[in-house]
Amino acid sequence: MRARREGRCRHGEERLTSDVNSGHKTGNALGLFRPMVEKKGLARMTTTQHATPWAEILLIWAAGLGAAAQYGKVSVVFDQLGNVYPEAGATVSMAVSLVGVCGIVLGTVAGLLAARMGYRRVLVLSLWLGATMGILQGLELPFWAYLLSRAVEGMSHLGIVVAGPTLIAMLAGAKQRNLAMTLWGTFFGVSFALTSWAAGVVVQNFGVLEFFMAHGVLMGALALALSAFLRRSAAPAHHTMPSVAGWIALHRQIYRSPHKMGPAAGWLFYAAGFVALLTVLPPHIDPVWRDQVMVAIPLVSIASSMTLGVFLTRILPAVRVVQLGFIASAVCTLALGLSDAGAVICVVLAAALGLIQGASFASIPQLNETSGDQAEANGALAQAGNLGNFIGTPLLVTAVTFGGLAGMVGALILLHLLGLAAHEYLARRRREVQA
Repeated sequence: MRARREGRCRHGEERLTSDVNSGHKTGNALGLFRPMVEKKGLARMTTTQHATPWAEILLIWAAGLGAAAQYGKVSVVFDQLGNVYPEAGATVSMAVSLVGVCGIVLGTVAGLLAARMGYRRVLVLSLWLGATMGILQGLELPFWAYLLSRAVEGMSHLGIVVAGPTLIAMLAGAKQRNLAMTLWGTFFGVSFALTSWAAGVVVQNFGVLEFFMAHGVLMGALALALSAFLRRSAAPAHHTMPSVAGWIALHRQIYRSPHKMGPAAGWLFYAAGFVALLTVLPPHIDPVWRDQVMVAIPLVSIASSMTLGVFLTRILPAVRVVQLGFIASAVCTLALGLSDAGAVICVVLAAALGLIQGASFASIPQLNETSGDQAEANGALAQAGNLGNFIGTPLLVTAVTFGGLAGMVGALILLHLLGLAAHEYLARRRREVQA
């Protein structure tokens, strides 16, 4: 028996129309990979709860801070890591990139795995895995073992960034969902600022290895807290894990969905630019203002996301807010070049980037109705973010090497315009599917 499901997102954003057969198979013969909506538990909270459980949402957000710190804890002590592992030489840079490899390869599959195991369980297990790796990194491991722990830590990071926002979307009431998802979208910037501050205290007084161990202990504390306070969901429906051919088919199915790929497509170009900007911009800023500007950039982007971004998502679809962010970022980046990296323009650019940050996560539940679809969209976004982080810094470093500030500005404007174009193309495809 076939039943046609058709719906609309808030603010008029169309939702994918799909055919559902018995056995929850879809018209693309990949129903095997499309998780059913739970009949009980967290999946029903969006329609049954009256009060948004902010304490639980804040705990999940804190888990996101811990996941982002899995990148940040190495970035902020990178110049000292060579002293800890002098035998590593140039390969010490792998300590940063290895965390992202898991997300690049398994990002979309993580959504299916989280739906099969249960989002709460995946979140807590990922925190315990991160805690274990962090504590091990606090020991005097051989460099090869340290790199192995970083690769395993990538699995922890991926589990958190897929399960965390899916749980928040389930827990938040309809009126508060945009705010809750925007809050989640700040996790990287907030974590980077806090990790930089913590490194200044812990590393200076104890050491780099102790800093890594402290992060592991914090992840364990978060795992305990979430185990105790995060309400339990019903056992998830069973889903067969894909074969290699099925894994490829799953990617094809997600990539062909303009709803699941919408947030990820823009996030790829945002991630490629934002983290790289923090790496290559400082030498171009007047030394008098350099330190203050670099501290202000992540904080201003967070403030913009939580204020102007939240306001705009109440009157516009989140995708449109992301597009506005890309347009504003391209204009500000052009001004950055014309002003010779003026301090005020740097801060204004950070505010424009903040619109992309929160609205990208807010667009996931707007474009994807079921928790399974949201998990797959989060997995695609995690995959795109890791890929963006992986290619962004080499891209901008190359642009600066050959073109200086003008080369960096040109590369950033290109990334912003590509992000804008990707969202416009996928929005057009959603309208075509709806029609």
